[in-house]
Amino acid sequence: MHKILVVDDDPTVAEVVTGYLERAGCTVDRAADGPQALRLAAAHRPDLVVLDLMLPGMDGLEVCRRLRAGDLAPVPVIMLTARGDEDDRILGLEVGADDYVTKPFSPRELVLRVESVLRRGGAAVERPTGPELAAAGIVLDPGARRATKDGRELALTLREFDLLAHLMRHPGRAIGRERLMQDVWGWEFGDLSTVTVHVRRLRGKIEDDPARPRLIQTVWGVGYRFDVPGDRDVQADVRADADRGVPGDPAGDVPPAPLSRREGA
Repeated sequence: MHKILVVDDDPTVAEVVTGYLERAGCTVDRAADGPQALRLAAAHRPDLVVLDLMLPGMDGLEVCRRLRAGDLAPVPVIMLTARGDEDDRILGLEVGADDYVTKPFSPRELVLRVESVLRRGGAAVERPTGPELAAAGIVLDPGARRATKDGRELALTLREFDLLAHLMRHPGRAIGRERLMQDVWGWEFGDLSTVTVHVRRLRGKIEDDPARPRLIQTVWGVGYRFDVPGDRDVQADVRADADRGVPGDPAGDVPPAPLSRREGA
């Protein structure tokens, strides 16, 4: 039985969401503000957090940042946004949300999103773990869900770990964002900016200079590629992919959220 923390200052929304989640077989803790949410999360580690963006005092973005900065970093977060504004969605993803639902929403849709994220996390634990992955000082242990770079622990979320593992399993191959959404998120459809923002967050954790990435390269008009500096075999694969015209995501990359919005978050 999964434990969900629902954080929303609207008692009606919280009550409805709680009822649907409980009928789906989950146990639910509720918090009406950010500090209470952080206390409950620390005391009763949830399997997933449903987090409203607009909270009194400490907003959902700050709550998510603090969750990601501590021992609860791997816990998935689904953020509720009151508006369909793209900047709000991207801000939520940039601070660590795994998914988002825009208000007004169907409670059943939210339950399906929760089940999808939990199912993906469970599958990651249950699937054959395979060998460790190592490249450019990065070591991933799929069994322990542990990642290090140059011996330093990397605080990766569930999605970030799976995304990095997928890219490292296919070095030198350009992979489209649609394919990444299918293979890493398990979704046939979705907002491709979710992939873009997760790549940007991952670069911030593994690149020496995220502004000039050497490991996760953007392949314009296709998607992303994991390069191993100095690996001739990988570079040969890259050239072969280019010669074959690897199919991918025609949308390529998307621009980041406006700097002023990100700095003010």
